[in-house]
This record gives sequence, C-alpha cells and structure tokens, in this order.
Amino acid sequence: MYFFSWIKNKFLLSNSGVIEPEVFFKVKIKSLEKLLGFTVVNNIYYIKALTHRSYLEISNDIDKSNERLEFLGDSVLGVIVAEYLFKNFSDKEEGFLTKSRSHIVNRDALAIVAKKIKLDKFLLYNEKFLKDSDEGMKTIMADALEALIGAIYIDVGIEKVKAFITKNIIEPSLINGYYRIDTNFKGQLLEMSHSKNMGTPSYRVVNEEGPDHNKVFTVEALIGDKVFGIGKGKSKKSAEQESAKLALKEVSKVNL
Repeated sequence: MYFFSWIKNKFLLSNSGVIEPEVFFKVKIKSLEKLLGFTVVNNIYYIKALTHRSYLEISNDIDKSNERLEFLGDSVLGVIVAEYLFKNFSDKEEGFLTKSRSHIVNRDALAIVAKKIKLDKFLLYNEKFLKDSDEGMKTIMADALEALIGAIYIDVGIEKVKAFITKNIIEPSLINGYYRIDTNFKGQLLEMSHSKNMGTPSYRVVNEEGPDHNKVFTVEALIGDKVFGIGKGKSKKSAEQESAKLALKEVSKVNL
C-alpha cells in the first residue's frame, strides 16, 4: 500500500495504481501556497521537493525525487541561519554562533518544524519502507523541509526563502530556546576527550543494511583503538551522533 497522506483514494491513479505527483500537486498547490505565503511560479520544483525517493521505486524515476534539492536547501538554510545569528548576536563569539546554528538546523529540530507546519500533508512516499519507524519519518520530514527550502530558493529567490526560514525555523527556535540545547554530541565528545588528554575521537562505519533509500548505518565511536560507543541511524551523521552520545557517558567515567 502506498501512502498518499490524507488524500488516499481521492485522485486519479496511473495504470500502476500510484498517484501521479503532478496530479497530486495540481490539487494541493493552493494549500501549499498558503503555507509558503506566496504564489508558486514553477510547480515542478515543489513536486520534486516533496516527492521522496521511495515513492518512485516502482518506476525508478529518481530524477523526480527530492535528493538534489535537499542538498541545495541544506546549504541555503545554513547560510541564512548563520547570517541571522551573526547580525542579531553581535556580542557573541564564534563558538556560540556555530553551536547555535547547529542546534537550529539539526535533523530533529527540522523534523519538529516540518511536523508543526504539517508538511506531511504534501509528501509522497512509500509507507511500506518505514515499517512504523519514527526515526525514518523524522528523516523524511527533515529532508523534505530542506528540499522545500531549495525549491523556494530556485523558484522565487533569496528574500522569499529567507522570510520562510526566519518565520518557520529561526524565530520559533529562538523563542523556545532550542538553540541553547546542545545536541552536537560529537562536539561535546571532542571537548571532553581533549580535556582528559585522551586524544581525538574517530568514527567507523561497521555495518550498512537496507535499500539505498532506507539504509540503517551502525557506527562506532573510538578514541585511539578503544570503542566507547556504538550507534545506529538513518544516515552516517545521525549514527555518528548517536555513537558519540553513548561514548560521552563512558568517557565521563574515565579518570586520568
């Protein structure tokens, strides 16, 4: 069964029984424009941004998935958040700015934003690959939000995407204080290991399983030759962070 958000069985299906993304967005575009706060110029960018690779498995039409736009949106988001923090926290040092940006743009924070703006209503993905996985859904939502940012940037330019990011991502994070919550466990582990003269942590992928669009990575966090934590995640980055989080607990017990 394929997941069509709340529109299941309400639109024309292709011969293969799958809703065509173009048909989906012809109906949904007005709601999307209301969310964005402007009129979309080129629908195709948003169709790609909100179509996950797993949805296109049966046709292998990867050109229509959101991976390239996700790459672009990640960069655009980072620059805009950095500029906002630089201008609005003129008394803060580089370390504060770096950590704050990291907190605002991490996967969990973006997944929260995507859920709040109900981005799932616009997503097309293949539900069977999630297997009721909350982590998998977080990844899809966060990736789609970054891809949407990429689409806005290409479609209507920097000012519109800056307004979208400021309203939906930066300002809520600052109001709720999320930017102060340090979820960069790799950074924390690096600081702690250096303070204890243990050396610099390294990370090693020890296992990959699952299809390309739904991989699970297992990563070890090492200091020297010793493994201090083993974490799993839907990406290498998230697995590294999880392994660093677990390693922190073990390193904190070390007395030198």
